[in-house]
Amino acid sequence: MRPADDQLRYRLRLYVAGMAGVSTLAITNITAICAEELGGQCDLEVIDIHQQPELAQRDQILAIPTLVKTAPLPVRSVIGDLSQRARVLAGLGIRGQG
Repeated sequence: MRPADDQLRYRLRLYVAGMAGVSTLAITNITAICAEELGGQCDLEVIDIHQQPELAQRDQILAIPTLVKTAPLPVRSVIGDLSQRARVLAGLGIRGQG
């Protein structure tokens, strides 16, 4: 699946807790999704809540890992290791746009 508009860029923010276990798995999975499903048309920001707890508080993050799509609107989020690609895309409202 590719974005319909070559100018369309997804802005994603992944909240993790450290760089071990499920956090590393979530990073690996979303990186693959960005490359293979979104044609690289995404800006991914990884935020470690141990290093930047104020950002997690600002975005009201209650579980880790959490992926937030901030653009294009509407804002959507998915919780978990992001291993179920179809559910991640559907949860972010991306499925069917390419």
